[in-house]
Amino acid sequence: MTDKRTASMIRVDQAGEFGATRIYAGQLAVMGDRHPMAREIAHMAEQEERHRTFFDAMIARRGVRPTALQPFWNVAGFALGAATAAMGPRAAMACTAAVETEIDRHYRQQLDELGDSDPELSAAVADFRAEELEHRDAALKAGAERAPGYPLLSLAIRAGCRAAIALSKRI
Repeated sequence: MTDKRTASMIRVDQAGEFGATRIYAGQLAVMGDRHPMAREIAHMAEQEERHRTFFDAMIARRGVRPTALQPFWNVAGFALGAATAAMGPRAAMACTAAVETEIDRHYRQQLDELGDSDPELSAAVADFRAEELEHRDAALKAGAERAPGYPLLSLAIRAGCRAAIALSKRI
């Protein structure tokens, strides 16, 4: 059994990676494979799926209760991805940049808090954080900041991410 603090980290990380897979699923459902960014989004989605699979296994192995909000994140993530893709490829990338900015912040805090207390979790978080930063950088390179209403869109998505993190730690 895992202590409460670490269980909360694993629960929120699994929820976040699940939400990311749903965001990309929504974006790809709207964009299909007709836009050049679709290949990049599909690659990001594959990495997020690998992250989610890792945390699914960790939840099972360590006896951590998953978030009860998963059905909500399923719908909300897909809707966010579909809505931003419908606004255009730059808005889809703005979504990625905003989400990954918050995930970087979240994973950095976890690494600081973990120290060397849980080498398996720390190693995974550090590895996944590096990939999340690659996603953010690719989104910025693809024109995320030139999306219509970027400052407001980014602010809203980042606030939503912070709320999702806070809720998934506990519920």
